[in-house]
Parts: sequence; structure tokens; C-alpha cells
Amino acid sequence: MIPALIAVAGGLGAALRFWADGAIRARWHSALPVATIAINTTGSLLIGVLAGLLHAGALGSVATVLAVGLCGGFTTFSTAMVESARLLLAGDRRRCVVNLLGTLGLTLAAVAVGFAAVTALAG
Repeated sequence: MIPALIAVAGGLGAALRFWADGAIRARWHSALPVATIAINTTGSLLIGVLAGLLHAGALGSVATVLAVGLCGGFTTFSTAMVESARLLLAGDRRRCVVNLLGTLGLTLAAVAVGFAAVTALAG
């Protein structure tokens, strides 16, 4: 049953990513792939919270389904890499590096903040 729930949650995450990407792109125009950065950072914060809940022994399978399915479907490492490659191939090395390092830094920080917040609250 868990694999089926993960599949459903993954589909929901992908649909949410599609909607969020369109909404962000419609409102924020940038040479950097801001929508992908925002989506991956938001998903990383959520997976940090879920990892903290799992670490605290809360939610069990629900957290697993949400982390693997919803967050896995919502976030997109491959799109971030395609966008970085596009910048590099266009000769925009500076923005490529900013995108790569910015994405890595923001997503890592988001996971850490989410995890730390939940574990601090859980005591």
C-alpha cells in the first residue's frame, strides 16, 4: 500500500510543481531559473521538516509517503541541472555558477532549518 500512496503523492507533487512553476514565472522574470530555485528550496524545507518528524518518531509512514512521494515529485534536481547547462551552453558561466551554488546553498540550508526547527520543538 505504501508504494501506491507514494505514487499518488508523487503525482500530486509533480502537479503542484507544474502549477507553482507557471505561477512564479508569470510574476517574476529573471535570467536565472528563479521558479526552479524557489520550488527546490520550498520542497527542501518541507523534506527537512518531514525528516525531523521521522527523527522524532512522529508520523511514521505518513512522513515517508510525503517525503518520498510529494517532495520527490515537487522538487526537481534534473531540471535545475538542465537549466544550469543551458546557462553554461549560452556562455553565461557566471549565472551558471550562481545557479548551481545558490541552489545547493539554499536547498541545504532549507533542509537544515526544517530539520532543526522540528527537532528543537520536539525537544
